[in-house]
Amino acid sequence: MEAFRVLRRPPRTSTLALALSMALSTVLASTSAGAQQTAPLAAPQQAATAVPPGDDFYLFANGQWLAATEIPADRGSWSAANAVVDETNGRILQLIEAASRPGASTDARKVATYYGAIMDEAGIEARGIAPLKPMLDKIAAIRDKAGLVQALGASLRADVDPLNATDFSTENLFGLWIAQGFTDPDNYMPYLLQGGLGMPDRAFYLEENERMGRLRTAYQAHIAAMLKLAGFTEPEARAARVFELERRLAQSHGLREESSDVRKANNVWTDRDFAAKAPGLDWKVFFHSAGLGKQKKFIVYHPTAITGAAALVAEMPVQTWQDWLAFHAINQYGSTLPKAFVDQRFEFYGRTLSGTPQLSARWKRSLASLNEAMPEAVGKMYVDKHFPPAAKVKVQKMVANIVDAFHQRIERLDWMAPATKREAQAKLKALYVGVGYPEKWTSYGALEVKPDDAFGNAWRASAYRYRQQLAKLGTKVDPKEWSMPPQLVNAVNMPMQNALNFPAAILQPPFFDPNGSDAVNYGAIGSVIGHEISHSFDNIGAEFDSKGRLRDWWTKDDREHFARAAQALVAQYSSYEAFPDLKLNGQLTLAENLADLAGLAAALDAYHAAQGGKATVETDRQFFLGYAQAWRTKPREASLRNQVTTDEHAPAQWRTYTVRNLDNWYKAFDVQPGQKLYLPPEARVRVW
Repeated sequence: MEAFRVLRRPPRTSTLALALSMALSTVLASTSAGAQQTAPLAAPQQAATAVPPGDDFYLFANGQWLAATEIPADRGSWSAANAVVDETNGRILQLIEAASRPGASTDARKVATYYGAIMDEAGIEARGIAPLKPMLDKIAAIRDKAGLVQALGASLRADVDPLNATDFSTENLFGLWIAQGFTDPDNYMPYLLQGGLGMPDRAFYLEENERMGRLRTAYQAHIAAMLKLAGFTEPEARAARVFELERRLAQSHGLREESSDVRKANNVWTDRDFAAKAPGLDWKVFFHSAGLGKQKKFIVYHPTAITGAAALVAEMPVQTWQDWLAFHAINQYGSTLPKAFVDQRFEFYGRTLSGTPQLSARWKRSLASLNEAMPEAVGKMYVDKHFPPAAKVKVQKMVANIVDAFHQRIERLDWMAPATKREAQAKLKALYVGVGYPEKWTSYGALEVKPDDAFGNAWRASAYRYRQQLAKLGTKVDPKEWSMPPQLVNAVNMPMQNALNFPAAILQPPFFDPNGSDAVNYGAIGSVIGHEISHSFDNIGAEFDSKGRLRDWWTKDDREHFARAAQALVAQYSSYEAFPDLKLNGQLTLAENLADLAGLAAALDAYHAAQGGKATVETDRQFFLGYAQAWRTKPREASLRNQVTTDEHAPAQWRTYTVRNLDNWYKAFDVQPGQKLYLPPEARVRVW
């Protein structure tokens, strides 16, 4: 449910962020003109553009920036959020330098060692593929289906949150998520999800059009190239087998729109269910190898994908699966291997898939790897230095004001029954809001980090996180557990925890300025806070009660009214064209669009209340400009097409258009009938 989207990296392990993979995986150019031009506006003024706000509010607010900004050559897009990430990266580099000196904590020294190892390009080149060879030798030693199932189980990793992921696919055969049960909020349960793909989504394998056909050809060539670099014979034949296996896996995957229907995902399976419903794979051996042999029940989020994958284990030859395992081992850890592997990964995932002209500098990629491996170790260093207590207090006050605005908006709803209102109010009252950093820090004391083993460090960090996740099984749920590290420029609602996270790194300009105007702060970070709160009541969040239990707490009439209002928003967003041949998918983006709409409205109410009746048309104008300018983004065509196809967040331009549903926006900018964004009052979508 993250509020922001920055270009995600190739499929790897983590999918926590909305298109921001773990921590700062989208590290940006540090001194480019684009970075300078995205400097925050402390008090946004009316943009000097000929486009009336009622025709295109996004262009009205951001036209000058769009015209002056060049996308850095190593990026698929550039945005206000990218600039904040860029500044945060610079601070982290300074912290890493300090961590290598005497007196640093154990975790801080490990941070510096990990970063130094992956920056050691000469050492990585000298070692070649030797670090990877033991893993490839194990794969080559597989002789039968029993050995194959053991290998598939051993490769499982806990890396996918289906309620907050932009990408349900993972390069492991299945995704695993450890969280509280849908109907048991007190205990952790393992969720099994679809996976096995090296491209972002089933659509890339199955849609019949020129672009997807070209990407499929390029992807198969990428598979062959990576295998050839690793010394495999007949790489083209192996690549063809790997691609066909993934195509067959994709056929059984659920659609993204279906993945948002959590009631369809609530499938509790026992060992007998796996044997009966997904034959072809020895599940007892698989789970034992995955460290889950004692687990009695699983929630199968994507049943058709689990059934389909199991059938393919039985049907496809062991050799095909060996090729698939080998390729994904190389592909997942290619960033820690010699330059030829890095360049090939970029050629497909960067240049071809995302339209990015240039590979990022090594320090940026190294920082991304570090943040994925030891996110909270880096995060603790960051907040100790760069997140003052006063900023946390001010944000917490804004949160309280916006929560109060939601309370009042719910109470004023004329369509909601008293019983439903009581449950909604109880949910708001129980909401946990984490600001800045987690209340408990993850320790990396048992993680081995070596100065001359970039590959091994990455592999051990992945396995370490997996063990940490498995250790939660059999314990009581921590309702204040965080899912984002502090240095992530993002925010999240976790509907099953009834909790929000606002990491420290997003709490800086242009989203939040402790010395800035209230109008701008409420329009920028206030709308983000409102966005995340409102996810508790969107088409997914509304399925969970105040304890995070999947339960229908709506009356029949209230649910029908909500569904009608939601469909009006679906129709509104489905009418937008990103390209003549590609429209937005209003159903795919529904949850985020609902959150944008309700969040912006609540932030405006909270701002007005905080001003004690002193808000004016001029300050409302500042509020809306603060909102629009925080979303400024300039994408490349390939990047934008990927987002429209696969992301449940609408692109920034159309997210800004949510203002056309708020009456105050019309007054602030004198928007009149006949202008392109004008909606008559009865056509404006009003939900919360």
